[in-house]
Amino acid sequence: MMRVGVVFPGQGSQALGMGVDVAAQSPQARALFDRAASILGYDLLALAQNGPEEKLRETQYSQPAIFTTNVALYAAVGELLQPVVSAGHSFGEFCSLVAAQALEFDDALRIVDERGKAMQYAAELAPGGMSAVLGLDADAIRRVVDDVRASTGKRITLANFNSLAQIVISGDLEAIVAAGDAMLAAGAKRVVPLNVSGAWHSELMQPAIERFAVAVESGSFTMPAFDVVSNVDAQPYRDVASMQRNLVTSITHEVRWHETALRMLDEKLDLVVEFGASGVLGPLVKRLPDAPQVMVVSDFAGVQKLRNTLAASQGDASGAAGDTAGVRA
Repeated sequence: MMRVGVVFPGQGSQALGMGVDVAAQSPQARALFDRAASILGYDLLALAQNGPEEKLRETQYSQPAIFTTNVALYAAVGELLQPVVSAGHSFGEFCSLVAAQALEFDDALRIVDERGKAMQYAAELAPGGMSAVLGLDADAIRRVVDDVRASTGKRITLANFNSLAQIVISGDLEAIVAAGDAMLAAGAKRVVPLNVSGAWHSELMQPAIERFAVAVESGSFTMPAFDVVSNVDAQPYRDVASMQRNLVTSITHEVRWHETALRMLDEKLDLVVEFGASGVLGPLVKRLPDAPQVMVVSDFAGVQKLRNTLAASQGDASGAAGDTAGVRA
């Protein structure tokens, strides 16, 4: 059988229409959206289908919507999918924990909902933003960030290490704008403002910690059925306490996605599958040295394609076993 790793995107991967077609064609996916509506008190599918997009971009709505869509796409594949490792970008890690049976869907959604509300509260207290810096290494970006912090007195930090050539900065809007200009002057190929409503993974999120920590502590966590690699320290979880601690820390801590993805590939994978409305992690995995095959499942057509791929690989495996039946060393 194929050795499969699964990954789940986080903030910024939302899109109008997300989850609508898979919910229409998969009873498993539809059931999750119905449960989500009951827990949240509003219809996620209606929001995803009708918008407005500005509302879907607000973190208190985008996080539950992204989480539910990601898990619904995963669930729609069914038992053919037997991952050996998983990781999620930022709060996408909650999807990994549900897939690995370390947390029940309902429990995880309640925690994600509290996370979104807590971060929205922090974002309203201190408006900020994020930008992706392309084509400039971490040391050069850090020098620019330090200079901007010193010259403006504003808060700014490196937030997401998505790849060696794509690093996200986060902080006060004035500092982000100033840093963007300075990054280009320092040799960056591009600086791209992100489609988010706050300065995630920065000190501006500190006011969200207390409320979110209470939600995490209320969750019923168990050890995952397969490895889940944390995006905080790029290591698989080996105890529940570190799982809960890292989930809380991640709100203000940098996302070490590049290292996390490399740690996943240590598992000698044949296939990495991204489940999410927008293919954001799959392209990053493809660029890694000796990367395996990568698939992005963003709709029901993607679900069917993955099912066919998994069924074919299992057919090949059983055929090979049949060919060697009765053979003795």
